[in-house]
This record gives sequence, C-alpha cells and structure tokens, in this order.
Amino acid sequence: MSLQDQKSVTMPVGVVIRRRPGVTRWAKWVWTPVAILPGAGPADWKVLREEGETVEFHAATVPLTLYRGEAEAYMVALSQPEPPVFVILRQGEQGAQWPYHVHMVTASPHEALLYSESGEEIVERIAMPKGLLAWVGSYTKAHYVEETFVKRKRRQHLEDKTEDGIGDPRISQASDVYRAPGSSRKAGET
Repeated sequence: MSLQDQKSVTMPVGVVIRRRPGVTRWAKWVWTPVAILPGAGPADWKVLREEGETVEFHAATVPLTLYRGEAEAYMVALSQPEPPVFVILRQGEQGAQWPYHVHMVTASPHEALLYSESGEEIVERIAMPKGLLAWVGSYTKAHYVEETFVKRKRRQHLEDKTEDGIGDPRISQASDVYRAPGSSRKAGET
C-alpha cells in the first residue's frame, strides 16, 4: 500500500529522559525529555548513561502516529528551522517508582499546544532525528494539499447602508448639517 492510500502510519519511538539534581530545595530532581530514538524496542526506564548525579534513561517506547488529516500541522513543524517532535509527560501515580510516565509523542505542534495549555502535563520540544524527519516529511508530502487563497468579497448588504457624506439622513435640509449650532442667523440679527 502506498503512502497516499494510508490514512495513518505508526512508528515506535523511544523517549530518553534526563534526571539531574534540582537547583532549589523544593525540587530534588529535574526530569527533562532530551532525545527520541526512532524504531526503538520496548524499554522501561533503562539506564543509558550516568555522569555524576545526572542519569539518562530510555524511559519508554511509544507509538508515533501520523494522520492524514493532520498533514497541515506536520507541514508547520517541518517548515521550522529545526523541525520538532513533542514529548508529553504526565505525573505518575502517588507512590510509583517513577515520578512521570510518557503519555505520548506527536509531530503536530497544534496537538502539543493543546496539552501545554492544561498545565497538567510537561510538553517538551525535541529536534527530530534525520531518519524520523525523512519519514514524517515523506508522509506529509504525500497528503498535504495547499489551500489556495481566496480573497473574501465585501458583503453587498452592508454597503447599501453607507451614507454619501451628506450627514444624518433624518435631517431634511440640503445645507451643511455639520455646521455649528446657531450659525444659521444672519449677521446683525439679535
């Protein structure tokens, strides 16, 4: 089946999260998504690298699904100087081993914006790796249809209500209706 015929395509992507010491007494650790691993296998907080107190984990592998109807949003992302993919983290359950879990990964900046507005999730922008960029780009090009710009026309029913500069049509005089009050008297009258 060609890309043009597919309503959606999915690729598993691994999410790398970095844990580093917090800088305030209120936050012991800072958790930040830092990388995407296209085509990664399953993982559950596997340690990838340790450097002092900073640790990078392959936290999870989740599906990245592209939908035909979102092609315009993907084009917006691809047109940026460094095309992003967005990782959405949600707070873990109380008493869970890990404070966050990977909710999803999306290539749509519109969808990421919806999640960031709630304030409940952490939404992090990560640069797309080259392989993922090529995959998203080929699917987007197969489904993106640029809409032609159509200049809107003025509404005729609103144009008929305009006045021709004569003044208020309720006044029945042909002279200047914007003159100062009392200036209609002739000079010398009292």
